Amino acid sequence: MNQGFEDRALADETDDAAERSRRPDWFHRGHPVFFPLAGFFTGMASIIVVPGLYAAVIKSIAGYERAEELFPFVLLLLVVPIAMLVPHHTRRFAKYMLLGMVATILVVGGVAAAVLWFLLKKDA
Repeated sequence: MNQGFEDRALADETDDAAERSRRPDWFHRGHPVFFPLAGFFTGMASIIVVPGLYAAVIKSIAGYERAEELFPFVLLLLVVPIAMLVPHHTRRFAKYMLLGMVATILVVGGVAAAVLWFLLKKDA
């Protein structure tokens, strides 16, 4: 009676080992597109959220004039992905974060230019 149970347990262990050997080599490190997507959307969100949040906090603490003087320091936001390019294990995430930042800036700038052009042509 125990022999059948032991045979099944041994078969289950063998099946588990075979299943692990059939898994892709990235299985334990996560999906291969996780870091590119997370980095891209982190860069996009940081370009959209951080400058507005920074300005709101500085304005509430120091006033409007001082917030205008201190706003260029928001460019220190770019230090984060650049510093993440140095260690090897964060390099891939940082590349996609920079890509998300640049793409967001280009899209926002392009849409702003198109809207400005449209409004100027409509008035003329």
